[in-house]
Amino acid sequence: MRQKLSITVSQEILQKLDALLVDGTFRNKSHLVEVALRKFVKGKDENH
Repeated sequence: MRQKLSITVSQEILQKLDALLVDGTFRNKSHLVEVALRKFVKGKDENH
């Protein structure tokens, strides 16, 4: 089950996220952020 999350990021980060959406790898910003967070959490799990 997915839950809504609201975040605030700088304009610079938002522009970089928008640029990553151009090639179609991610469906939308939510998908991009979820993939990034999964990788971050996995990396943390592997280091501990």
